[in-house]
Amino acid sequence: MIPWLEAHTPFPDVSEALTTDAPGLLAAGADLSPQRLLQAYRNGIFPWFSEGQPILWWSTDPRMVLYTERFKVSDSLKKTLRRIERSRQAGGPWVVRFDGAFEAVMRACAAPRKDGPGTWISEDIIAGYTGLHRMGYAHSSEVWLDGELVGGAYGVCIGRMFYGESMFARVSDASKVALAYLVAFLRSHGVNMVDCQQETGHLASLGAVPIPRRDFLQHLRQAIQEPPIERWEVAPPLTT
Repeated sequence: MIPWLEAHTPFPDVSEALTTDAPGLLAAGADLSPQRLLQAYRNGIFPWFSEGQPILWWSTDPRMVLYTERFKVSDSLKKTLRRIERSRQAGGPWVVRFDGAFEAVMRACAAPRKDGPGTWISEDIIAGYTGLHRMGYAHSSEVWLDGELVGGAYGVCIGRMFYGESMFARVSDASKVALAYLVAFLRSHGVNMVDCQQETGHLASLGAVPIPRRDFLQHLRQAIQEPPIERWEVAPPLTT
């Protein structure tokens, strides 16, 4: 049995997460308040559950992470990034922004996909993370074309640790463009690791790798003690 959390119940130690049946599952219950979410992220824990389930809290082992210096950019994406950066610098139809439409990015990530239903991002999740955004802990990277939001990514940043949450694209490669600008910004500000939580082929194609949870936690404990990034301003991606 996994622990059930009440409003003021602290998280159990991540070493108590399940290793069979649902590997990484740590606890259930509590709420999705910004304060609870911050407590979770500071301890290497994240929420993930489907509609109709209680809130489920996870700490996977191994942990999928993206080292910002190892981000992989295909040749075709490099060409796209160069084209978009030229447009951005010249005041053309392509624009990249940070934190201009955080909730809109979340709602786009929650929308049904071509190959399946929408994600697990519920109204309660949106409320919790927009609360973190107002507190300065959650951020979005956005790609705009002719004034329309066509791609984006969002996540949580504590100190110099970034936790990636989700991405979306309405035109080809727009989510990868948003991620490329975000990774370049994070790397330039001393963020060496992006938490990707769970292993997928898509993340692996971008350079993410699984590492032991103990190594992830060791890095996390140091990174969250660093001073926060004060100004989120878009700069050219490193691949251009």
